[in-house]
This record gives sequence, C-alpha cells and structure tokens, in this order.
Amino acid sequence: MLYTRLGGSGLRVSRIALGMMSYGDPAAVSWVLPEERAEPIVRRAVEAGVTFFDTADMYSTGVSEQITGRLLARFFPRRDDYVLATKVFYPMTPDPNGRGLSRKHIMAAVDASLTRLGTDHIDLYQIHRWDDGTPIDETMSALHDLVRAGKVRYLGASLMRAWQLATAQFTARAAGWTGFVSMQTRYNLVYREEEREVLPFCADQGLGVLPYSPLARGALAARPASTPRSRADAAASRTPPENDRDVLAAVRAVAAARGVPAAQVALAWTMAKPMVAAPIVGATRPEHVDDAVAAVEVALTADELTSMEAPYRSHELLPY
Repeated sequence: MLYTRLGGSGLRVSRIALGMMSYGDPAAVSWVLPEERAEPIVRRAVEAGVTFFDTADMYSTGVSEQITGRLLARFFPRRDDYVLATKVFYPMTPDPNGRGLSRKHIMAAVDASLTRLGTDHIDLYQIHRWDDGTPIDETMSALHDLVRAGKVRYLGASLMRAWQLATAQFTARAAGWTGFVSMQTRYNLVYREEEREVLPFCADQGLGVLPYSPLARGALAARPASTPRSRADAAASRTPPENDRDVLAAVRAVAAARGVPAAQVALAWTMAKPMVAAPIVGATRPEHVDDAVAAVEVALTADELTSMEAPYRSHELLPY
C-alpha cells in the first residue's frame, strides 16, 4: 500500500479508502452486509495496508457507524493507526432540527456519531451536502468549534457546486476558522463533469479529492450485475449505457493488454489524477478489496490514459 497527504494538510491516508456504506442493517437496506459478513472484507483491507475508512451517520441510520467503530477497534491496536471519516447533513431524527447544517444539528450529530463509532474524535468530518436553509458562516463557525474542542481533527466537503465550495472555504478563511482539506465527489471515467469547475478549484486551493463511485456502480469493473447492490445500482442508474460504451470498451482493451481486471485499470485512472488522494471503494466481496489494492501499483502510460479518456462525451449534470 502507498500513502499520501490529504490535500494540503499534513494528514497521511492510504491511496485507497474503504467505503463503509456497504455495511449496515440488511433489514433496512437490502444490499448492505451485516457485521459478521463485513468483518472478513474489512480484515482483508486492513491486512493489505488500508488505513482510511469512510462512513456517514445516515448510512443504515447509524448502523454503519456502529459496525465501523467496532471493526476498526478490533483490527487496529491503537486509535491513531487509522483515519476515520464520517459525515453530517441528512435527517437522523424526525424533529425539524434533526437534519441540515445548523449549529444545533451539527453539535448534536457529532456527539451521536462519536458514541456510535466508539471513539473520542473523528479524523475527517465532512458536510454531506450543501444546506440552503442555514447561513454558511453558521455552519463553518460550528465546524471550527468542533476542531477547537478536539472532537474533530480535519474538515471536508462532499458533492456540491464549485461556487458553494468556494463560498464555504473563503468564509472560513476570512474569519480565521478551520477550512476544508478535502472534497468528496462523484468522479470516474464515465462521469467526468466535475472536471468543469469543482476539480480545478480543488487543485488550485489544495483540496484533496476523494472520488466516490470510482467504478461507476460496477460498470467500469466489466462484471455482470451479480450482487444485490450491483443489481439495485444498475436499475437506478441515470446514465444511458450508450453514452459510455466506447469508454468501457477502451478500459477493457487496456485491461486485456495488461492482463489485469478492468476494475484495476479504472481505479488506477483516478489515482493518476494529481488532485486525487484516494478513491473510495465499496466492497461486498474480498476480491473487490484485492482489485482496489492491486490498482495502487498500476502505473498507466500517457497513451493508455488518452485512449480511455478520448471517447468520453459530456453527460447531463447529475443533481447535487
């Protein structure tokens, strides 16, 4: 495993992040794995050197955080041996203040996450979405207070427009508050629309990019829909397959020439981008972890990168 700094911060993370949304309560979400089935997959990642784990309070309504906390405490001898990320925004209680990015909700949500995770601090606390109903200075002030209180070490953002990210970052900077060190967004070979504004802003401002869905819900892995999640994701996909088939063919061609799985090539492409710190990989089988870890060592040539990027056609922007 290789390790890198997260954006311009001093925090070092593994080049692969394990997304923990895949683990939770199957009674609530059909495709997630319960703790006993998640354990060998997370163990495989830890043994391979993965130290970066990403979850959110709303995944399985908190169950993902509970599983994440228990498994990481089991596999790592010290809390400082891994980097733990979670998120805040979505409804967690039915009352009007049980959601969003108000000071009231952020303060309640972080304490609830800490309890579920079984830890006294979160390494990377991310706002899951932009909140139109809360002034951004209220949000950034509250997040800064969490850092000062020692409950949070670093701050990150997730899936928003470039102007929103800039507004948040410059609001914090002007007030002398803690700003974001990372941006988590959808980015892969068949959805590159963030290259218009968000990714250039991240590169300019030194924010580490954490692509989620780096395999485009499994499409770039060139595997049939063979798991409950892949079947559900395929049914829910908003991207017309005909827009992507030339890109998928190019990925398969590069993979065949190298004699490696397509998933490794697609993940290696994301890691070839200078602003990308770590793609967030969801794994429901041990071999998914194996492909992700092996991708770290795949160094694509300039010709290979060009061959996979050239067929891309712009997509309709997916909602933020």
